Amino acid sequence: MIPFNKPFLTGKEAHYMYQAVYTGKLSGNGVFTKKCQAFFEERYGFKKALMATSCTDALEMAAILCNIKSGDEVIVPSYTFVSSALAFVRQGASIVFADSCPDNPNIDADKIEALITEKTKVIVPVHYAGVACDMDKIMKVAEKHNLLVVEDAAQAIDSFYKGRPLGSIGHLAAFSFHETKNIISGEGGLLVINDARFIHRAEIIWEKGTNRSEFFRGEVNKYGWVDTGSSFLPSETISAFLYAQLENLDMIQDRRKAIWEQYNEGLKHLEEKGFVHLPVLPEYSTNNAHMFYLVCRSLEERTILIKYLKDNGVLSVFHYLSLHLSGYYKANYTEIPNLPFCDRFADCLLRLPMFYELKAEEIKTIVDLIDRFYKSRE
Repeated sequence: MIPFNKPFLTGKEAHYMYQAVYTGKLSGNGVFTKKCQAFFEERYGFKKALMATSCTDALEMAAILCNIKSGDEVIVPSYTFVSSALAFVRQGASIVFADSCPDNPNIDADKIEALITEKTKVIVPVHYAGVACDMDKIMKVAEKHNLLVVEDAAQAIDSFYKGRPLGSIGHLAAFSFHETKNIISGEGGLLVINDARFIHRAEIIWEKGTNRSEFFRGEVNKYGWVDTGSSFLPSETISAFLYAQLENLDMIQDRRKAIWEQYNEGLKHLEEKGFVHLPVLPEYSTNNAHMFYLVCRSLEERTILIKYLKDNGVLSVFHYLSLHLSGYYKANYTEIPNLPFCDRFADCLLRLPMFYELKAEEIKTIVDLIDRFYKSRE
């Protein structure tokens, strides 16, 4: 069976974790935490980067920093992982779901302004598959209405919008290092602060509502409880694992892009025949090869294709369900929006195996299977 995902190890993960263990500093904010944070700040120009135990935690920190209160509204694409919305729901927000673009799963920037009310506080663009949302349009709308923008860049490591790193454009951003991502630490995340007014409070929230970070830097002679927060800081072993990955970021990215291109070349004839749609890359976005997907013509066809591939030794998977049709949303909201493009991707999008050690001959096998499947349906 060709798996959907296989975590890639560079070879130094266990070595760095061993080093972290024997420093005697395991609880976080040690040498490897600082190395990881410095890497992101220096490579991508983030004003401040804070490691977190997950992208969900990073988003929850962002929701606290946005000062979300009960009754506030937050605009989120419906085609996303539940954390994009849940982080704000936990602070009391009402979620206003937005539709995807007609040709790609990202939030339709042209539809956002119509969703804004006097209660709107935040827009959460999600860079699906590492492909940039139209950030100029989103930031322009946010500035016009005095809103905050939190980039959900969970899948967007090392991807760019008009030359600017994703995660560097909104006021805040969150990344994931879950084992399915390009760069991994098993679980793990990163909060990025691009607006300097949030930096001081972010450190306090990160350290369980205390000014402990200032104490360790010698800026205060004692520390105490000064704000809300939680235990968002990851252990040093998580950062040690991640740092081994970051040292090999370019190598990992080059291989993933080669895999993506082989899929694209092998399957584009099926798009030309109208059988499937392949990923769309807007001219303003780079491709970080987080995933390769195809969009089938119907839910039924996708279901049959998944089974066909599995029966022939390939594990492929669908992705998100429409959050506006979830049991939670229906139980807590009276008006269910009509979001046809989101629903289309929920029903028809199929993700193919994508991992560093995927061999060229395995990709060819997958492409040939998909080709045979559609030839049988001509």
